[in-house]
Amino acid sequence: MAPCWKVSTWLALWALSLLGCCNFVCCKKTSRTSGSERGGAGGGGGGGGSEEEQGLMSHERVKRGWVWNQFFVVEEYTGTEPLYVGKIHTDSDEGEGTIKYHISGEGAGTIFIIDELTGDIHATERLDREEKAFYTLRAQARDRLSNDPLEPESEFVIKVQDINDSEPKFLEGPYIGSVAELSPIGTSVMKVIASDADDPTYGSSARVVYSVLDGEKIFTVERHTGIILTAVADLDRETQDRYELVVKATDMAGQMGGLSGSTTVTIVITDVNDNPPRFPQKMYQFTVSEGAAVGTSVGRVIATDADMGENTDMGYLISDQEGGELFKVTTDTDTQEAVICIRKPLDFESKRSHNVVVEAVNKHVDPRFADLGSFRDQTIVRVSVSDVDEPPIFLPAEGAALEVQEDAKLGALVGVVTAKDPDVENAPVRFSIDRSTDQGSTFHIDPVSGAITLGKSLDRETTGCHNITVTAVEADNQAMVSHSAVSIRILDVNDNPPELATPYEASICEDAKPGQLIHTISVVDRDEPQSGHHFHFNLVPDASSNRHFTLWDVKDNTAGIRTQRSGFNRNEQNVYFLSILVVDSGPPSLSSTGTVTIHVCGCDPDGAIQSCNATAYVMSAALSPGALIALLVCMLILIVLVLLILTLKRHRKGQRIAEDEEDMRDNVIKYNDEGGGEQDTQAYDMSALRNLYDFPEAKGSDAGPPDIRSLPQWIQLGRAGGGGGGASATASATASASISAVAGAGNEPPADFSLFKGYIRKKVEQADADLSVPPYDSFQTYAFEGSSSPALSLSSIHTLSTASEQDFSYLSDWGPRFRQLAGYYAPANPEEDGS
Repeated sequence: MAPCWKVSTWLALWALSLLGCCNFVCCKKTSRTSGSERGGAGGGGGGGGSEEEQGLMSHERVKRGWVWNQFFVVEEYTGTEPLYVGKIHTDSDEGEGTIKYHISGEGAGTIFIIDELTGDIHATERLDREEKAFYTLRAQARDRLSNDPLEPESEFVIKVQDINDSEPKFLEGPYIGSVAELSPIGTSVMKVIASDADDPTYGSSARVVYSVLDGEKIFTVERHTGIILTAVADLDRETQDRYELVVKATDMAGQMGGLSGSTTVTIVITDVNDNPPRFPQKMYQFTVSEGAAVGTSVGRVIATDADMGENTDMGYLISDQEGGELFKVTTDTDTQEAVICIRKPLDFESKRSHNVVVEAVNKHVDPRFADLGSFRDQTIVRVSVSDVDEPPIFLPAEGAALEVQEDAKLGALVGVVTAKDPDVENAPVRFSIDRSTDQGSTFHIDPVSGAITLGKSLDRETTGCHNITVTAVEADNQAMVSHSAVSIRILDVNDNPPELATPYEASICEDAKPGQLIHTISVVDRDEPQSGHHFHFNLVPDASSNRHFTLWDVKDNTAGIRTQRSGFNRNEQNVYFLSILVVDSGPPSLSSTGTVTIHVCGCDPDGAIQSCNATAYVMSAALSPGALIALLVCMLILIVLVLLILTLKRHRKGQRIAEDEEDMRDNVIKYNDEGGGEQDTQAYDMSALRNLYDFPEAKGSDAGPPDIRSLPQWIQLGRAGGGGGGASATASATASASISAVAGAGNEPPADFSLFKGYIRKKVEQADADLSVPPYDSFQTYAFEGSSSPALSLSSIHTLSTASEQDFSYLSDWGPRFRQLAGYYAPANPEEDGS
């Protein structure tokens, strides 16, 4: 017989009576097949069996009784004894105590316990459905002795039965909503939601309804949705800008015994532009000086607006025409004030008070509230003008424009300027001319009447217009000064005769035809008559009878010169002078005479002028071959001359360089003094020693040897090889030896230099006796050549040095450039010293 879980009938009746609902206890019976019973846990409680058994079951009708898959236990049980949950039982249990029952799963053994013999399940703890709604357990029946399972393990659920023990709660608070003022009734403001932890699927414990406890006259709440709505249409932010109402949520659908919770909802009334701007005063009064500059602020007014934000933005304007001409209004964006400023200068004497209508207008007008009235307001701003002492005013204010003839006499009236004191006192005014604008004192002005007279003669051709500045000052207040520009235009008179524009010169060909136009002449006139220039051209009486040329008046202030005959010959007359009389249109008419020079020239067959008698008037555009060749020959000659000059200069320069090199070799000067140093420019001139052919001092001296004057002759005789006896031959030989020594020929035999010694000694004595030279002590050494010279020391201080303090022979080893320097410092020859 297959096992079957069943519950006693009395248990079901007890549960129905106790809870008002059924605690279903599982019992599933199956029909017996093949002499055996197949059973198991019914309804989702489990149950075993093979596939064969399941296949049989699919073809047989199953008789179902109470299907147990869950037990119910009431939450929040407060009794002292364990709470009976239910009973599990198997059909194989015949009450002999051979079967024991066992449960496992959530809370088994702790929260839930089972009686092993009877299968009764009890709850030992107080359960809370809001913490855990159900428990899943497994039931097992075993043999008490062998502990073997008698049937498969089945799963069942113990569900905690809900009771209304949780009140609704507003979990999303605090609630803050907003609604625009003047919103219509029923405008949705916001939604509130209350949560109930009870089971929403069981009974009415979680069915919440809403109501307003405080503020129900202004706002309402939908009972089931929690949406807050406006209950009135006249919400005014300016009266009250926020409301706080209490919303209550009640479970059990609001029935008696239901639990409730509440929250506070803050509703902010937002602004709309339903208020126009308003001036606190209907009149404002300000005072401003009449001397205030244009743009000066007169005062500030402000209109208030009960709205807020951009709904208070407003602009200002002046609505009356008179006030708009003299004043303007701007809006201070920071303070929303109207700033009234001066548009035009004010005049106390003309009007002492001005009423300006200032209007304030909302910038953002909501058309929904147009029926509330005009969204603008006006006020009157009274501006009082105070008097100040003002400088004189010229009439006209922009300055006077006067005219005067350029031939007007001195003292003539040019015009009158007018100025007056604009103040009520009307103080007298004195006039003067600013001389920085009339430095030549061309005009004078009467200080009382303002009459301008002529002070100097005028010349329109020099200055056609004079711009002067007239100063007006109050007689009793020199600080009140005004200036006005006066333009004086000089009117022209015909005082300049017309003149030919330039000294005209014309040319004609010898074969010119009669009536041929030679030249066109024009006239200049410094005058500028109003009707324009009109000139008349005529030949002077002396030239009017000529038979060569005629004058043609073109009638446009120009004239043309034409030939009157043909056959001009430049050999007979190559130049004609034509005198022309020019007369202007006056008045009075003035005239002048000008001369036109006409040259007779030779022309080619095409009529192009080739040359005139004196000079060629026009050069040919291209040079002839002969002229080109002549030009090239001239250029070649110039180049040859330049090359010759450069060659001669270079040759002379080479000679000069050679002489300079010899001078540098022969002229060795040492300075060892405490006086002039490099500034001693009075040193002995070595040119006297180098030029052996010119001894001017010796020629004019009686103390020197007379044979020096004939030194060139000795040299000439010696070189010619001619003999001679006596002193002449000796002198010639000596001179030859001297010249050879000077030239550096060291192979010649020693010569007698007594002649030069005497000359040098004489020169030293003359130098010592010369009082005109500076008193400098100088050491000078003169030498004709190196160490091979037979001459003795030529020191000017009579000091003869025959031995050197050092040996400078090593200088000869330094090369040919130091060889001569080594000779200067070589030891002296005893024979030379003895001579």
